[in-house]
Amino acid sequence: MKKALLLLVLLCGLGALESKAQFETVKDSVVQLYGVVMTADSLQGIPAVSVTVKGQNRGTITNGQGIFSIVVLKGDEVEFTHVSYKSKVITVPRDIAGNQYSVAQLLVEDTVYLPATVIKARPTPQQFSRDFVNAKVPDDDIEIARQNNDVAKRRILMQNTPADGGEATSLQFRNIANRATYAGQLPPQKIFDPAAWAEFIKAWKRGDFKRKRS
Repeated sequence: MKKALLLLVLLCGLGALESKAQFETVKDSVVQLYGVVMTADSLQGIPAVSVTVKGQNRGTITNGQGIFSIVVLKGDEVEFTHVSYKSKVITVPRDIAGNQYSVAQLLVEDTVYLPATVIKARPTPQQFSRDFVNAKVPDDDIEIARQNNDVAKRRILMQNTPADGGEATSLQFRNIANRATYAGQLPPQKIFDPAAWAEFIKAWKRGDFKRKRS
């Protein structure tokens, strides 16, 4: 019993020492980063600069004089961003002596070229009426479906759409059956089939044999 109690006390002591060591390690990694953000040409403080730690949802902004202060860890990457200046990223050194680190960060102005905008006068009622009437309104789903169900369009689709696997298989089986049915004799000629002639006349009237214009 005494040995178990002694072992338990030793384990608790080791756990406390390990927790204390981890706390000291984390405490030594925490750094108070502070400084000022200025323009590179005139060394004027830049207000409202975003100072964020990359990869984390933490940050701050500079005050009216460009001064900032934020808690970071050694080795963190800190990014300075502003709408009028080029972004800058710095890395907090890992070999800092102590828990404070100051920086004077310079930012260079970033020129943004926007596309040209042409301002025109408001159109007259006559111009608005003309443009409104001639405006091309895209077809809705109902109109597209109606066009796709048109007889002429369906006929063109039937002629140009290739057969799928089932249709190709059925056609092959029909050809095999026809060859087996008329094996050893001549197959009937379509030229003497009245139904074929009727279909030929209908196709001729529809214009299926007219040369397609490119």
